[in-house]
Amino acid sequence: MDLVPQKIFFTKGVGKHKEKLQAFEAALRDAGIERQNLVNVSSIFPPNCIVIPKEKGVSLLKPGGITFTVMARNETNEPNRLISSSIGFARPADKKTYGYLSEHHSFGETEKKAGDYAEDLAASMLASTLGVSFDQDASWDEKKEVWKVSDKIVKTSSYSKSAIGDKDGKWTCVVAAAVFIME
Repeated sequence: MDLVPQKIFFTKGVGKHKEKLQAFEAALRDAGIERQNLVNVSSIFPPNCIVIPKEKGVSLLKPGGITFTVMARNETNEPNRLISSSIGFARPADKKTYGYLSEHHSFGETEKKAGDYAEDLAASMLASTLGVSFDQDASWDEKKEVWKVSDKIVKTSSYSKSAIGDKDGKWTCVVAAAVFIME
């Protein structure tokens, strides 16, 4: 049995409920993946994997199916607390080579800030694998320029969700996920 995914899609969601588990389930529903038996895996973007739109990916899922994901999840029941979850993505120019996905979950960061961090993290992991040197303490923009010049990293992006904790103290949950499809 070959367990290397051929397709992947990205999704995100938010849920609120008085019960923590139900807030998580509501976030999965918002993301369109609540009917799956989700298995969290580490952060390798498979060689030759094709990124497909969320709608197409969700249509390929079967209820109750074992579904591999890289997922970032964060939750709070603290009123007005800002929470975020992000998946970073870095794909090499050579599609026969693996790339990286990163998970980041934070408090007090906007969707954009959390997304930039997750994207930076994925690109940094890929750059080190490819032998692209850069200053770890350089700014995001400085690193991005190094990656562009190296021509070894062709695409980086992030998929993020943030939310403010429910004002009445209900659980608030945010998820961001890379969902693998095997055919």
